[in-house]
Amino acid sequence: MVKIVNTTDQIDKVNEGDIMISLSTYPAMVPAMKKAGAIISQDGGITCHAAIVARELRKPCIVGVHKVTQLLKDGDKIKVNATKGIVELI
Repeated sequence: MVKIVNTTDQIDKVNEGDIMISLSTYPAMVPAMKKAGAIISQDGGITCHAAIVARELRKPCIVGVHKVTQLLKDGDKIKVNATKGIVELI
C-alpha cells in the first residue's frame, strides 16, 4: 500500500510493509524507511540518500521516478520490481 511521505510529520503513517513514496528522502525519514517494504523517490540517482539507505536496509528502491508523487496517492496498491525499475498499479 502506498504512503506518500514528504515531511517528517508524515512518517508515522508508514506501517510495516507499506511502499514509501517521497519527492526525496533525508536522514529524519529513516524511521519510516525502516518500516517500508520498498522505497520510491521522485528525485535522485544511484548515489542519493534514498538509494544508499535502501541498500543498507536491504529494501527494494527505485529513484528518479518522474511525477510519481502526482500519479500515485495514499492507499493505492502497487507492485514494485526494483530490479527492473517497474512500478505497477494493482
